[in-house]
Amino acid sequence: MILELNNVVFEGSAPAGVSLMAHSGQMTCLQGGGASRCLLVMLGLAPVSRGFVSIDAEPLLPETASELRALMAYAPSQLATVGQICPYEPPTVQDVFSLKANRQLPISNGIFTEEVRRAGGAELVAVAGLLNRPVLLCDNPPAAAVDYLSAQAAKGRVVIVASDATSYSEKASVVYNI
Repeated sequence: MILELNNVVFEGSAPAGVSLMAHSGQMTCLQGGGASRCLLVMLGLAPVSRGFVSIDAEPLLPETASELRALMAYAPSQLATVGQICPYEPPTVQDVFSLKANRQLPISNGIFTEEVRRAGGAELVAVAGLLNRPVLLCDNPPAAAVDYLSAQAAKGRVVIVASDATSYSEKASVVYNI
């Protein structure tokens, strides 16, 4: 599987645009001020002024967004607090477990606790990992989760991390400055 951005211009990106290719089996690290926004662009949750996003050559369009988003698991940097106003409110752990698409997953408290341990205590990363989607997007995960995310890539997933932490840039197969 390949997730591609081709000359994508969005709020916070360089005027020349962002081009990248992230492949199955590798961890890609995005660094810089536009890295977190770039993850939202990949999810189809932030507008682009130019260029395109695709997964396996299938472009991310309004008509295909929900289908392509179903291939992705997203771990936000933090959960929105009650009453906080923001354009996109990330789900709570309970929201993720209660989504219809996830009800068939054999996730119990014991499995979740073990996955959080493997993810270095990063609950949101563990939830995204348990979803077992082909594409895993993580926004500023804790440094303790770097080995967990490397292992997810080794399982054949496309893992894209937005982080300026040295631990991620050292373990990533490819590093892009956004």
